[in-house]
Amino acid sequence: MLRRMGTDAHGEDELRLFHTGEHACGYWPGRVARDLVLDPRDPRLPRWYPLALAWGFRRSGDIVYRPHCAACRACVPVRIPVARFVPNRTQRRCLQRNAAVESRVCPAVRSDEHLALYRRYLQSRHPGGGMENHGAVEFDQFLIGSWSEVRFLELRERGRLLAVAVTDLADGALSAVYTFYEPAEAHRSPGTLAILHQLQWARREQRAHLYLGYWIGAHPKMDYKRRFRPLEAFDGRGWRDFDPDRGAFA
Repeated sequence: MLRRMGTDAHGEDELRLFHTGEHACGYWPGRVARDLVLDPRDPRLPRWYPLALAWGFRRSGDIVYRPHCAACRACVPVRIPVARFVPNRTQRRCLQRNAAVESRVCPAVRSDEHLALYRRYLQSRHPGGGMENHGAVEFDQFLIGSWSEVRFLELRERGRLLAVAVTDLADGALSAVYTFYEPAEAHRSPGTLAILHQLQWARREQRAHLYLGYWIGAHPKMDYKRRFRPLEAFDGRGWRDFDPDRGAFA
């Protein structure tokens, strides 16, 4: 156990934080990583989760964590202020190119269709990474968990499922947990399209922020987040406007 978080909104005892041991970095080969993890056994975790998002944490399954590496600060928590977001030219073209795609928010209940798409995505995008053999149990554990308030944002074209954006609901915000899509449609930028539809969803419900997890500069799978402007980043104490091109706060 490393430390305790402050008193919750109900005035109850603090929530414990743990420091994990070193493990292989999931982003950079040859590096080691450590995380701060909220006590996964605490029954109040669903209540703490919105506050944890505001402190730069993220959910994976039932685990709420934040990278806390000794010699690296590459993982920067970022979010989009929904009311201030304006799509750029490339993003407008993405919407136009996918004008026939419809989005639907639905309960986070795994179907055979979801699982088949997820497996095709992993086998194409993450071969040899240990996830390509995920089945139904791993799908539920990794994406849905047991306590989070989560929804699936489906993107379909004439009924055909193109992408699923797993999205958590939080007080005044949405959190983009994971998106998987049809590998053969990668040229249509389905990941970008999913974020744009999540932003439309957040705007409809007057949610202030869409959390995107961690931006990692120059990382080929994480750097796309810099294209969404304005972007806010967590500096360890609060959220500030962030310029990812310079890797610095505005």
